[in-house]
Amino acid sequence: MLLHCTARLATALTAAGALLLTAPTNASAGAVGTTPVKTFDYSVGGMTVKVPTGCLFTHVIRGSGRRITYQNAGVDCAFVGALGSGFCNWRIDFTYRDTSNRTYRTSRGRTHNECKIDPMRNNSPQTLARYGKACARLYVNGVPRVSQCHSITK
Repeated sequence: MLLHCTARLATALTAAGALLLTAPTNASAGAVGTTPVKTFDYSVGGMTVKVPTGCLFTHVIRGSGRRITYQNAGVDCAFVGALGSGFCNWRIDFTYRDTSNRTYRTSRGRTHNECKIDPMRNNSPQTLARYGKACARLYVNGVPRVSQCHSITK
């Protein structure tokens, strides 16, 4: 299990490096951002679950202008974080904010009742109505736990 999560983390970091080092051949753009998941406790079926350190929430987005051709967000855990029971009753939402930071669209993910160490979600390609920010947010038991955003600019 630890090797699987470490391999996923290495793959994510390699992909991020490749995006940064590769010169685009056309007017497309992409971004990869990672935010640490802070330690927290929550209750499932009367039991307390502790999410330890060692988990990262990564948000990947590709496209051009307001057109998003690919979007993905998920959690990768390594070390102590990979040994836990994971995230129960989780969902990932994608939100879109205008340049005044007002949310104008939310793509709410489905709530997954199982526990998973590496929750992940893709979102459909789309054209945004406005420039601003595209954000991904992880909810556990209905509580927002971590988010990661990218600016969408001209």
